[in-house]
Amino acid sequence: MAQRISSGRGTTATRTKRQTGNQTPNTPRVSESAISRMKVDDLRSQLKRRGVSGISALRKPELVKTLARTMRGEGGAARRSTGPAGRPSATRKSTAAKKTTAAKRTTSARRSATSPAKAAPAARATGARAKATGTRKAAPARAKATSSRAKATSSRAKAAPARKTSSARAQAAPTRGPASSRSIGSSQLITSLADRPERPGRSLVTRNHEVIQRWARARGAKPATIAGTEREGRPGVLTFNIPGYRESSRIREITWDDWFRTFDLRRLNLIYQEQMRDGRQSNFFRTENPNREDG
Repeated sequence: MAQRISSGRGTTATRTKRQTGNQTPNTPRVSESAISRMKVDDLRSQLKRRGVSGISALRKPELVKTLARTMRGEGGAARRSTGPAGRPSATRKSTAAKKTTAAKRTTSARRSATSPAKAAPAARATGARAKATGTRKAAPARAKATSSRAKATSSRAKAAPARKTSSARAQAAPTRGPASSRSIGSSQLITSLADRPERPGRSLVTRNHEVIQRWARARGAKPATIAGTEREGRPGVLTFNIPGYRESSRIREITWDDWFRTFDLRRLNLIYQEQMRDGRQSNFFRTENPNREDG
């Protein structure tokens, strides 16, 4: 109860009766002295339960005042929520309930942000997206691998010997036999006019008629055989008559048809060079019989 007392100066002062340990009027259940005896962690816990945020940087005196103010607000809301004759006011009660629900939702949202149990579905969703991305990336990779295999198959098909029925057309790959020399394995395969040596001085091997004719024309070479090596009326050892290179009275020129007919019949290989290592034109050549040491 508040009592009015007159002062000597003609003014009226109001004196409020205080209950022990309570520093807030009209709130008998709120005691700042009791609150000040609480630990800082307990103060923060009480404020968090009441939905108060921004308290991490506050010191104890500020926490005590904040908690007391919050509790006074709760007490005032409780008194205002009752109407005449102690009957609760439906409108005010509904408003207070909405505020409490909103505070609980805010607190729940903060807790769920760091909850591992709720983070697990998000992690699973992220993993699912990662797997889907990996699957999409794996599909082009498989397509590229299939394309690479197709190209490799195409390359092998191009490198394989072409089956020719005409004597004017050459076979692509060299013929190998039990007595084939090691030079075939160390020579670059030339299968068409488009193929070029990897470097000057590179040893080459071919059975292509057009490649052989181009090489011979570039050197003024004529198809020839070695006299005395004929067999059953057909040319024997095949060679070229190159002016100024390996000249011999035994070299006898023949036609390209006879030269290639014998070349294909005996399944010979031509091992040759386009250039020497210093870049100069090379006249080196030799025919090789896969079943013997030379042709």
